[in-house]
Amino acid sequence: MQKIFLTVDKVSTVVGQIFSWLIIGLTLLIGFEVFSRYVMNNPHPWAFDVQMMLYGTLFMMAGAYTLAKSGHVRGDILYGFLKPRTQATLDLILYIVFFIPGVCALIYAGYFYAADSWRILEHSSITADGPPLYPFKTIIPIAGVFLIIQGLIEILRCVVCIQEGEWPSREHDVEEVDVEELKAMISHEGENKNA
Repeated sequence: MQKIFLTVDKVSTVVGQIFSWLIIGLTLLIGFEVFSRYVMNNPHPWAFDVQMMLYGTLFMMAGAYTLAKSGHVRGDILYGFLKPRTQATLDLILYIVFFIPGVCALIYAGYFYAADSWRILEHSSITADGPPLYPFKTIIPIAGVFLIIQGLIEILRCVVCIQEGEWPSREHDVEEVDVEELKAMISHEGENKNA
């Protein structure tokens, strides 16, 4: 079971890391548009639409990655004091009651939303002759599929935790900086230099 967990985590991680490169394109595009607008006095009407599509794609495709890293927002102040079995029970209930129906609705509605967009070859109406929207809208159900697969793995993790009393391990990626550990590390280095 652990191998399946880590395999799905790895897929979500790779997809999230691939799409994270959109932030570079988004940053370059914003910088280019600021330069064009304020230095060259030549703004591009399509730039805003493309920026929104890049950000939306990044945001949607990072959902499964964030779930795999247990990075979605929750009430950690109370949640952190609970025993793992209680955490898993609470998570399991919330996944079944809210997450699964919500993501299934996202996939279902997103599929028809994207299909309609492809059928009419929809373009942005914010500006005249705006960029095509149908590739962007296709991301909605695709992101939902990745999210539901990762969500099912999280449900299985909850079941394992309820049975065993501890959380199964996760795929490791970039670690958050723990301020207290950083302070301890810095003070330890300072002590070594003074000695």
